[in-house]
Amino acid sequence: MEKLKRYIVFLIGLFINSMGVSLITKASLGTSPISSIPYVLSLNFPFTLGQFTIAFSLLLIVIQLIILRRNFKAEHLLQIPISILFGYFIDLTMVMLFFVNPQTYIASLAYLLIGCVILGFGVYTEVLANVAMLPGESFVRAVSSTWKTEFGSTKVAFDVSLTVIAAVLSLFFAHRLDGVREGTIIAALLVGFIARLFGRHLSFLEPLLFSASAKKETAGSAESRNISDQPEPVQSEAATASSEPLHPGTPSTASSAAESPVIVIGRQFGSGGHDIGKALAERLGYAFYDNEIIQMTAGSTGYTPKFIQEKEENMTNSFLYDLVNQMYIYSDTQEAPQDKIFESEAAVIRELASKGSCVIVGRCADYVLRERPNCLKVYLHASEEYRTSRIMKAENLSHDDALRKVRQADRRRADNYRYYTRRIWGHSRNYDLTVNTEIGSEAVQDVICRMMELELKRN
Repeated sequence: MEKLKRYIVFLIGLFINSMGVSLITKASLGTSPISSIPYVLSLNFPFTLGQFTIAFSLLLIVIQLIILRRNFKAEHLLQIPISILFGYFIDLTMVMLFFVNPQTYIASLAYLLIGCVILGFGVYTEVLANVAMLPGESFVRAVSSTWKTEFGSTKVAFDVSLTVIAAVLSLFFAHRLDGVREGTIIAALLVGFIARLFGRHLSFLEPLLFSASAKKETAGSAESRNISDQPEPVQSEAATASSEPLHPGTPSTASSAAESPVIVIGRQFGSGGHDIGKALAERLGYAFYDNEIIQMTAGSTGYTPKFIQEKEENMTNSFLYDLVNQMYIYSDTQEAPQDKIFESEAAVIRELASKGSCVIVGRCADYVLRERPNCLKVYLHASEEYRTSRIMKAENLSHDDALRKVRQADRRRADNYRYYTRRIWGHSRNYDLTVNTEIGSEAVQDVICRMMELELKRN
C-alpha cells in the first residue's frame, strides 16, 4: 500500500512536470534545458515534442547502460515506461494549453514564470514520491557515481551541454536560434530553486502522506553507526571521579541517560560562549561538546574537519544558497554539503545528549533538542562594543577589523539559524534563559546553574 501511494504521487508529479514543460514551451522564450534538444528537433522535423522527448529519453537510457555496465540494474528499466508516459503527457498538455498564445513579451514572461513554478512543483512531487527518476536525472546520477563527481556540478554541466547542443542544432537546421532563448536560462536557474523551496516549506507532507520514509531511516541508521564509532570525549575530573553526573540541586542518584540534564548554549560571536560553556561543564561535572562535534561529524560525512568548520553555522545568504544548491533536489543519493553537515551535526547532538549530562555549544542545538526533557536552552549575548573589544584582544585585530568580523559572524549565524529552524536567532521565545555575559563568567554560570535547578524541579 505504501509503495502504491508513492507511485500514485510520482505519476501525479510526472503529469504536473509535463504541464510545466508545456507551459514554458508555449511561452515562446525557449524551454527547459532537458527539453531543449527535443524541442529544437520538433521545430525542424514532423514529429511532436513528446515524441522527440521519448526518443531522447531512450537514448539517455542506452548511454546509462554503457556507462554503468554491470551496475545497470533491472530497476533502471523502469525509466522506459516512465519516458513514454512523460512524452505522451507532454503532447496531451500541449493540446490542453491550446489557449496559451502570448502576444506580448510581458505575457510570454508571465507564462514562463508560471510554468517554472508548475515544473518546480512537479519536480518536488517526484522527489517526494522517492520511487523513480526521469532519465535526465538518472543519467547525471550514473555519471556522478561512475566518475565520483559531485552531483550538483555534474547536473550543471549536463544542463549547459544540452543547451549548447540545442543551440548548435538550431543554427544548423534553421540558421537561427529558435527554441533556445532567455527562457532556457531562466528555467535552468529557477526550476530547481523553486522545487527546493517547496521541499523546505512543505516538509510536513511526507509524514502526512507516507507512514515512513525509507530514505531518512537509512540515512539515520548510517549516521548512528558512524557516531557510535567515534571516541568518547574527555570529561572533567569531577565527572570521571564518579560514574554519575553531578546535577545541581539534586541528590547524587542514578538516573537514565535520557533523563539526564543537558544545557545547550547559543551565543553571539565574541560573547565568550565557548569559554563559559567549558567552565560550566567543569563546574557541574558534565561532558562538554563544541569543536568535538566537528570531529564526529567529519567521521559521519567524509568531509574534513576544516571543511566542516568553514561551512557550519556560516550562511552568507539563504536565497543565494538555495539558488546555488538547487541541483541537489534532483539527487536521491547526494545532498548539498551544508545540508549534509547540518543533518549530521544534528544527529551527533542527539546522540551525545542521549549519553548523559553535557553542555553543548552552538549548531542550532536548542532547536535540535527542542522536544527533549531536562534540556536548558541558553542564549548568551553582549553589547557589540564589548564583543569587539574581546575579539581585538583575542585575535590581535584593529577595532574596525574586529567589528567587521563580529557583525559578519553574527549575520551568518543568524541566516544559518533562520534557514534551518525557521526561527529568529536570539529571540527570547526560543530559549529558557538569555544572559548578558558582561556581568562576568562566574555570574553567568551562577545564573545558569540556578535556572537548571529550577528546571529540574519543574520537571
